[in-house]
Amino acid sequence: MAVLKFRIYFEEDDSIYRDVAVKHTQTFLQLHQIILKAYEFDSKHQATFYRSNDNWQRGREISFAKYDKPYKVAPLLMEETPIGSEIRDPNQKFIYNYDFVKGWSFMVELINVSKEENAKLDYPAVVKTEGIAPSQYGTKGLVGDKLTEVEEKYDLKAGAEGFGTEGDEEDEGLELGEEAEEEGGKEEEI
Repeated sequence: MAVLKFRIYFEEDDSIYRDVAVKHTQTFLQLHQIILKAYEFDSKHQATFYRSNDNWQRGREISFAKYDKPYKVAPLLMEETPIGSEIRDPNQKFIYNYDFVKGWSFMVELINVSKEENAKLDYPAVVKTEGIAPSQYGTKGLVGDKLTEVEEKYDLKAGAEGFGTEGDEEDEGLELGEEAEEEGGKEEEI
């Protein structure tokens, strides 16, 4: 059974992405759920995929449900559509939109196809995480937003008193060049 690995980029910043692995027989509903899990979003909002080309132009829609909006062609439904049935290209791309009010948009790109399953993984699975995910509701407060996210994610407040005290007393009063002379006369360029 083929295993498809997709890279899901956050549209605003392509250095933030998640790699997920899914079986080709799994549905777009399962892909939708693993993307939400990978980005730590809830599942309370509307969502849709669009089959795309190399220029990220929207093609056939694969929707969570049939929404109250005009369609040129009726959408496929996520729960009924196997992912493998929509792969047309070895570098197949999809656009994933979530929460139409907030307008979260992700670019989904097929990056690998493997014939062998990893027995340690329960598919679909998040296999790589890069960058700090955006906050779904904007509640996570770089000096403001990003710093709080980093503190929460990595628990930076524990042990935040300082950098330690090693060498404080003996270095007091020394100028930059004096320290190097004391250690054997070697001067380092700075």
